[in-house]
Amino acid sequence: MGDFITYEKIPERAVLIAVASKQQGRERTEEYLDELAFLLETAGGIPVARFVQPLDRPSSVTYLGSGKLEEIHQYIKAENIEIAVIDDELSATQARNMEQALECRVLDRTSLILDIFASNAHTAHAKAQVELAQYQYLLPRLTRMWTHRLILERIALLKEKLKDIDKQKTVQRKNRGKLVRVALVGYTNVGKSTIMNLLSKSEVYTENKLFATLDTTVRKVVVENLPFLLSDTVGFIRKLPHHLVESFKSTLDEVRESDILLHVVDISHPDFEAQMEVVNQTLAELGCADKKTIVVFNKTDAYTWEEKDPDDLTPPTKRNVSYEDLKKTWMAKMNENCIFISAKNRDNYQEFRDLLYKEIRDMHAIRYPYDNFLY
Repeated sequence: MGDFITYEKIPERAVLIAVASKQQGRERTEEYLDELAFLLETAGGIPVARFVQPLDRPSSVTYLGSGKLEEIHQYIKAENIEIAVIDDELSATQARNMEQALECRVLDRTSLILDIFASNAHTAHAKAQVELAQYQYLLPRLTRMWTHRLILERIALLKEKLKDIDKQKTVQRKNRGKLVRVALVGYTNVGKSTIMNLLSKSEVYTENKLFATLDTTVRKVVVENLPFLLSDTVGFIRKLPHHLVESFKSTLDEVRESDILLHVVDISHPDFEAQMEVVNQTLAELGCADKKTIVVFNKTDAYTWEEKDPDDLTPPTKRNVSYEDLKKTWMAKMNENCIFISAKNRDNYQEFRDLLYKEIRDMHAIRYPYDNFLY
């Protein structure tokens, strides 16, 4: 059995499919489909159309109702679509029945994310983590017992391999001494690597794609006269597959062992508050909810809003809030624990450095009370 699962290339043309529950609503479902489209584009595909069915919950047998399935089937036949991408994780039964009904390959959200991770894994550590997550995803979907046994053996080998790598990384972390540690965290594609490059004056890979960074990068940085360690970690995402979270726990040790978190938020994203909640929930799962955190609202250069027409009597939405009003709202909520910047244009960058310096200095003073002469 090979060292790495390679999914066949995703066909260029695809339809996106989702269920809109009463709790989620149509507008939020459309925002989720925007993200699914970005995932598909990151993987090399082209979203052609999207289909949404309002249901209390997805069907346990076919995900969608029979009428909606037939509507999508007719579209797929007429447009020669080769793949349907579902914005949920499907059971083996759901996937099999949907493929039969739609007469095309069906890819769920989890397998799409795994495909992107597989494409972006370059080091031995990242490859082993992704391969483990892939096999754990496949295991309950297999029917042949001999294949099942082979994969269980491979999973056991990968876990041992990752244990060895984790031991090496633990030693590396201990050898870095007791410098203050700062970790960049946030939703995927919010600009963490750009901020890493600014602060460390290094060239960390950045691209306008989801999950461009998988391996944690650690740099020694000096702000004013204070050295500290800065780490850039894998981005979080809504419905991040459980197996991936488990596989990447060791990578996220940099977050667990940090003193200060820089929670980077893409302020220009229409659903940035929901993205913040996803990150906060993931941090809570990692036991990091109580860490000192600075929220860095990034991409202020890309923030857009629409002023309401005076004759429009409908309630204002988040799209009708000006940047200045939004800034005041969050500054009032968080006092000195947030800052607004554009890493791309370096807007407010010096103020960001000053805030970071203050927090590192305070942390350093607690750890080394006799080093006060430094500042």
